Amino acid sequence: MYHGGERGTGMVRRRRGYKRGYPVAILIGFDRDRAFLWRVYSQVIKPYSTVKAPRGGKRERYNFHETVVNALRPVLKEGVGSVVMVSPARTSHMKEFLDHVVKHQPWLTKGARSISVTSIVGSATTQEEVSALIRTGKVQRAIMTSAAEEADRVKGLLERRLTQDDMNHILYSLQEVEERIFGQKIKGRPKPEHLIITDRFLAAHRRRVQRLMVTSKNRGIKAYVVGVNTAAGQRVEQLGGMVLLTRSSFD
Repeated sequence: MYHGGERGTGMVRRRRGYKRGYPVAILIGFDRDRAFLWRVYSQVIKPYSTVKAPRGGKRERYNFHETVVNALRPVLKEGVGSVVMVSPARTSHMKEFLDHVVKHQPWLTKGARSISVTSIVGSATTQEEVSALIRTGKVQRAIMTSAAEEADRVKGLLERRLTQDDMNHILYSLQEVEERIFGQKIKGRPKPEHLIITDRFLAAHRRRVQRLMVTSKNRGIKAYVVGVNTAAGQRVEQLGGMVLLTRSSFD
């Protein structure tokens, strides 16, 4: 599923010939004084950000955790809803971060915009450590667990919209979706909110769909890619492989 990178600048690079693929998750490797964030795509894992933890007391730890949350925000806005945390055994880094999120950022774990969080015992501070985790299958298993939870949430959102008597706010065809996302904003027309695509549909229309996903990101539309083997993916496949949900009068 994932490819390692070349060691040169200390960063994971795509090898020539590899495609990045679509966004899958965000990986956070904690150690004593830093958090290493990695973007997980369907074909590769790339470094994203490093957050240093200043020495000090509760206030410094609070600021450190808030900085990690702020680093996550742009990725979550793209529609990525799976977070995998990695920390060495017998450390409290992951628990401290989760406690902070529950207390100060509850929107991350509850409600319609919540994310799925899974954890791994290990280290993910360097490309070599991340590659080692991939070889053991730990990252893949954690992402599958997290992605299944995320897919269930997406399916719930879709089913609620489908049962509402508001079908004009759901678009199914690729052409309709492109016209709505690429077109100019029109006053009074419902704003696109959620773009849900199956991995099979993405593979069949890769260039057009990837362009849609980039534009969705720039316009604040959450884009999800769901596997056809998940309940959410099967439901979207029944509807043609792609669904765009616009702001509903029921929201």
